[in-house]
Amino acid sequence: MKDQTILITGSKGQIGTELANMLKTKYTRVITSDIHKNEIGDKDYVQLNVLDKNRISEVIGDYKVGQIYHLAAILSAKGEENPTLAWEVNLTGGLNILDSAVLHKVPRVFWPSSIAVFGPQTPKEQTPQHTVTDPTTIYGITKLAGERWSHHYYTKKGLDIRSLRYPGLISYKAMPGGGTTDYAVEIFHEAIKHGRYTSFVSSDVRLPMMYMPDALRATIELMEAPTDQIKIRSAYNVAGVSFSPKELAASICKVIPDFEIDYAPDFRDGIAQSWPSSIDDSQARVDWGWKPEYDLDQMTQEMIKELKGVKYSV
Repeated sequence: MKDQTILITGSKGQIGTELANMLKTKYTRVITSDIHKNEIGDKDYVQLNVLDKNRISEVIGDYKVGQIYHLAAILSAKGEENPTLAWEVNLTGGLNILDSAVLHKVPRVFWPSSIAVFGPQTPKEQTPQHTVTDPTTIYGITKLAGERWSHHYYTKKGLDIRSLRYPGLISYKAMPGGGTTDYAVEIFHEAIKHGRYTSFVSSDVRLPMMYMPDALRATIELMEAPTDQIKIRSAYNVAGVSFSPKELAASICKVIPDFEIDYAPDFRDGIAQSWPSSIDDSQARVDWGWKPEYDLDQMTQEMIKELKGVKYSV
């Protein structure tokens, strides 16, 4: 398996940037791709629009791809601004990947889902693996449709497709790309740069979050798990730590005592309030041994430590 060629779509995004680096330490060849041009002359980077089905098929065939990590997507806040584009990229683009994977007999595909599949009628505390999914955003709608398509391609076409319902992801290596949980990354940059932050999410709205090292490990562990351990072919719940902006600010204050936060909720606050507060990921723990490593204070300390090396201009 380690000799397989890996293809990552959306490799310039928040997850793709770091996932590519981790996979390069484990696999012989990792082909990264995105809609943007190859500006640095990377021989293992290809410009790829996931709406171009013929080009997808060419890349998979030319590179003899053995696994695909399909990360290209329009995220929640950006999706509300342009629903049609979000549907096309997230659904049509995803189906182009799956069809091409079936055509070329790609052994394994990862297509991520999100807690955005949940909605107002979903139990907010310890949201179960199997529960009401009534998304209120176009992003959530596309992710829910993607889950059902994933199950369909597994049961009807034999494609070994695997998925996680990512919570909000927090990283010091890449800026977020237009999601509702972006505040939990922006707050660290502003805390170091200015000592204060204005949150677009209300103070007490708790959301499931995950530190990027845990998210990357969960992704790769899922993809490397033996096939007979994978019982869910829509998407697994995974959880890290849940917190509100107020709780995150308190954690930051333990490291930066003078840090201040205020609140100016916008449309993203409504999205956040429709999502769960915490996630039950017991099925992932039982099936393939998932377990997070970071709690809130550990994540905060590491984020601040790493970001203090960033050169900010005031």
